[in-house]
Amino acid sequence: MICLLPSAAMFITVMFGAGCRELVNPWCSLANFTMHLKRKAQLPPEVAIALLAEDGHLVKLEEVTEAPSMACSLLQEQGTYVLVQVIKGKDGSPAHYESLLDNLDDQYPELAEELRWLSGFPTPSNGQRRRPGIRRGHREQGPSSRSRRVTSLSARNR
Repeated sequence: MICLLPSAAMFITVMFGAGCRELVNPWCSLANFTMHLKRKAQLPPEVAIALLAEDGHLVKLEEVTEAPSMACSLLQEQGTYVLVQVIKGKDGSPAHYESLLDNLDDQYPELAEELRWLSGFPTPSNGQRRRPGIRRGHREQGPSSRSRRVTSLSARNR
């Protein structure tokens, strides 16, 4: 991956697979960044991916409309993200999202619930949020946001 090195290096952590944690430098083009993540996760190039932040914010990496964008412009410095596959809907139906981190339900139930909600699937608590709270300064790039607090990914599994 060819990336620029800023004076104060900005890295993020991306989790996928059976507990894999990849430290990634997002100071590069969005195309290089996305290609690198797919290669690390052993995904074919045609698979669409996104990143789910620890606060539930979904970053759709391959739907950015502005021409060559830097990956760092979309991501929170030193953030922790779960790699997500975007499964495009058929016949105009909306896309849904599948975690590429094994056992997301067990490790991060709030994020698993968030992915179900973003995908338009019912939540286990009959549509009621288990942990109502406030998002920490992010707006979603997709369906409108609902307020909630999600346990920090970086604080867990250490």
